[in-house]
Amino acid sequence: MTKPAIGKLTGVSHFFAAAVYSWAGFQRLIKESAFRQELLFAAVSLILLAAVGASRWEMMIAVVLFLVLFAVEALNTAIEEVIDRISPEISMVGKHAKDLGSFAVLCAIAACGLYLLVTIGTRLIAIVFA
Repeated sequence: MTKPAIGKLTGVSHFFAAAVYSWAGFQRLIKESAFRQELLFAAVSLILLAAVGASRWEMMIAVVLFLVLFAVEALNTAIEEVIDRISPEISMVGKHAKDLGSFAVLCAIAACGLYLLVTIGTRLIAIVFA
């Protein structure tokens, strides 16, 4: 067997290395305007949920949905970076990969939006007709 070019860390060393890689990923993602807009969307949404008296469970569901959105955005950005690296010329396969990543982000945004619409709408209706 041949020895791998890069040694794999294990145990606590692996945990700390993974944390460093994750932080680097966040720093790369924060450069994307779409991600910054999604962060703003999340912050405003959580403030609105608090303002209408959303329960802890409703807030937690919103946080989880936004974390899923951020993860999908990170994967979409990764797809775009890889496509741009391996296929700098315009190709239909690269376009399809980027379009599919974009659609995944749209689905995650729609899930967040639908949840917020139902949750905030229900709370507002309860307040108006109370």
